Amino acid sequence: MSATPESQAHMLATRLGYEPRDRALFVIALTHRSADGPNNERLEFLGDSVLNLLLSERLYREFPGASEGDLSRLRARLVSEEPLAEIALSMQLGDLLFLGSGEQKTGGFRRPSILADAFEAVCGALYLDGGMESVRERIEPLFESRIAALPEPSTLKDAKTRLQELLQANGHALPVYTVKSTSGEPHVQVFRVSCVVPHAGIETEGEGGSRRRAEQVAAQAALQALGHV
Repeated sequence: MSATPESQAHMLATRLGYEPRDRALFVIALTHRSADGPNNERLEFLGDSVLNLLLSERLYREFPGASEGDLSRLRARLVSEEPLAEIALSMQLGDLLFLGSGEQKTGGFRRPSILADAFEAVCGALYLDGGMESVRERIEPLFESRIAALPEPSTLKDAKTRLQELLQANGHALPVYTVKSTSGEPHVQVFRVSCVVPHAGIETEGEGGSRRRAEQVAAQAALQALGHV
């Protein structure tokens, strides 16, 4: 028997250890905009704010000496697309999603952006159905290992920021990043980016699943080449 929206929502609730009062909210949370019927974009919008509040509160308590900027950078490590998609994968959320035929054919259930958005939508559905305590009880534990692995706030600046500040502090021109190539299918693309540090004659390269990630890898290599780890 093929899966129905109600059965998929039931499976999601079971994985969350939660009994919804309004299961229709969870059906919507699992429905991508490419599919027929009400989709999860509005719940994603709400869930994004709910998740940011939940983790902001946790980080505020966890790092009492951290500045506003440090807390923002810590939170970004938890709520960006990559970690949210990884959590969604750990929940096998992709298996429960309702996608249009085009997204099904191109493997949309594995696409990080779709998984991350769906996870936020689930947070929004939980909030509407059971309030903030239901979100805290079911969602916060999913971040425990990631919170425990967060670095000290003083080490938080990413490689691109550290490289830029290093060059500016010494009166040098800023690095130049160039996309050298992209490869792979649309949902699993690999970017190769170069980073040129003009004054030192250094050119490094980095690869990643996004241009931003590849730039960070290239910037880290440039820092190492300049003797700054």
